[in-house]
Amino acid sequence: MSVLAIIQARLGSTRFPAKVLQPILGKPMLWHITDRVRRIPSVDEVVVAVPNGPKDEQLRLFCEEQDILYFAGSEFDVLDRFYQAARHHSGDPILRITADCPLVDPALIQDLIELYRSGPYDHVGVATGAGAVGMEEGTRFPDGLDGECFSFNALERTWREATDLRDREHVTRYMWTNRQLFRCGNLRSEQCYPKVRLTVDHVDDFVLVTKIYESLYSPQKPFLLSEVIDFLKKNPALVEINRRVAEASNYREVLENR
Repeated sequence: MSVLAIIQARLGSTRFPAKVLQPILGKPMLWHITDRVRRIPSVDEVVVAVPNGPKDEQLRLFCEEQDILYFAGSEFDVLDRFYQAARHHSGDPILRITADCPLVDPALIQDLIELYRSGPYDHVGVATGAGAVGMEEGTRFPDGLDGECFSFNALERTWREATDLRDREHVTRYMWTNRQLFRCGNLRSEQCYPKVRLTVDHVDDFVLVTKIYESLYSPQKPFLLSEVIDFLKKNPALVEINRRVAEASNYREVLENR
C-alpha cells in the first residue's frame, strides 16, 4: 500500500491570517510540518492541498520554491480539493494532516498507519479534537496531534455522498459521524496527558509553539510528543501563554446536527 500524505493548507484563516507561512527558526511553519511528515517511515509521498484562488498565490509560490509537491483546488469545497488531490496522486491509503499542527509527531502517525493496516478499517484517527469528544479521560491526546488515515474508497464515497456544508469543509466529518457506513477506529492514548493546547489557530498558540521549537528542534531528528510534554512540565509558565484560547475552544459547530 502506497501511503499518500496530504497536508491541508491555506492562507485565509480568519483568526490568524497567513499563519502557515509565519517563520519558526527562520523557516515557515508549513516547511516544518512538511519536514516532519516526510519523516514518517511509511509515508511514500507528501502533497500540500492548497486553494487555487489569487489569495493563495503566495502559498503556491512557496511550495514551488521549496520543491514541495502541491495540488491547487477549490477554495470553498475543501472536500473536493482534497479528493482531487488524492485522485491525482493515486495514493491508498490517504493520510490527512492539517497545517495548524506544527507538532505533528512522526512516531505517533506511524502508529496510526499501523493501526489502519491491522484491521478492516475505512478510517482511523488520532484520538484528539472533535473526533475524540466524549471519549473517556486519559485516552485522548492533546489538541494539535491530529492525524487521520483512510482508504481512497472511503474518501470517494464521502466526496460523492456528503451534502452538509460542514462535511464539505471538514473533509472526514461524514466518515466519523456515520459509523454505520464506515468502519472507524481511534488511536487512543495509553497515558493521561496534561491539558495543553498544541495546535495553532491564534497568535498565542504560535508563540507557545515557537518556544517549543527554540528549545527542542534539531535538523537531525524530529522531537516527539514525549519531549514536548517533558519540556512543558519543566516550564509550566509556558502553558499559560495560550491558556485563555484553550479554555474557550469547543467543537460544537463541527459536531451538532442540523
